[in-house]
Amino acid sequence: MATDTPVERNRYVDFLRGFSLIVVVVWHWAFTIIRWRVDGPHATSPLRFTTGLWIFTWLLQVMPLFFYIGGYVHLKSWLRARTRGEGLGGFVWKRVKQLAIPALALLVTWVALGWALEGAYGLKWIMQAVKLVVSPLWFLAVYLMLIVLLPVALWLHRRFGVLVLVWLGGLAMCMDILRFRYHFEWAGWANLVIVWGLAHQAGFFYRQVVDAPRRIDWSLLWIGLFGLVGMVFSGLYPGSMVGVPGDKWSNMAPPTFVIVALLLFQVGVVEVARPTMEVLLERRRWTWFTEVMSRFALPLFLFHTTGMAISRFIGWIFGQELDDRVPPDALWWAARPLAILGPLVCTLPVILVFGRRWVRRPAPTTEPAPAETL
Repeated sequence: MATDTPVERNRYVDFLRGFSLIVVVVWHWAFTIIRWRVDGPHATSPLRFTTGLWIFTWLLQVMPLFFYIGGYVHLKSWLRARTRGEGLGGFVWKRVKQLAIPALALLVTWVALGWALEGAYGLKWIMQAVKLVVSPLWFLAVYLMLIVLLPVALWLHRRFGVLVLVWLGGLAMCMDILRFRYHFEWAGWANLVIVWGLAHQAGFFYRQVVDAPRRIDWSLLWIGLFGLVGMVFSGLYPGSMVGVPGDKWSNMAPPTFVIVALLLFQVGVVEVARPTMEVLLERRRWTWFTEVMSRFALPLFLFHTTGMAISRFIGWIFGQELDDRVPPDALWWAARPLAILGPLVCTLPVILVFGRRWVRRPAPTTEPAPAETL
């Protein structure tokens, strides 16, 4: 499989996409604590019961990086499609169908199953469980939104270039002021479009960042890091980049201006690491990982919570408590690597049976034409 990878592919881009999804999946499998209430299961985070471990989310909350890479990939894909004579509307619709159809199929299947079990056995908590299983689809919903807005993003990029990023960053800060100072809650949800739109738009400049001098990479890293330190340790924003029950609010749902600083930091980190990673990615094992993740990314993301639910159910049949003990003790932390095995073993058959149609060889990631030719 490693030798099947075309030489014109950008292996580092493929690796970053695959690595980002692996981080999300493993985080859900290993670090989800389930607590049962009257209405059913609820998820919480071990970060709620620890001090200081939220600092690791500055690297492990990879959604900003994923949307950044997504912007670059969408730009390249559109430039290739245009050379084949495709229109932008048709290109967007094709992309939407590729993601929306499997996501909707999963959502409809779980909702129908939940209703059937509730009606047949009176399980009042089942729909809450269904909600947990399908909750990661929020990510695909945002990604689909960015694809739909691609014509607007491309026009802004052609017309105003890097000024778009400046304006979106300023708007994100203004939305936080309206939300936290003047209590306009709608402003937070406006940032759902603005902040993720900024991350996606920044991906249009991926080639320029790669070609920039090394000091630019370090500058992005330190600007982002100083921004994170300043906003978090000022007490204005929570330290965690994932939602933690008990925090005054979440930096992610909806996103705050902190995510803009996180984006800069993560882009700096991956660019500083690029020379080392490009050497490693020439090795067979690393190439194999990149190729596998590129092919199985969508079904893995779609079905990883289904596999987790099946694993929990099997554990309950064999006497395992569904209600996780809190706060997590040393034994719980030591068992985190093993906690991945059950969901993994249960997810693979689901992909084999239901997800094979969405396993695909991705298109070549050749470099895009210069921005002025868009």
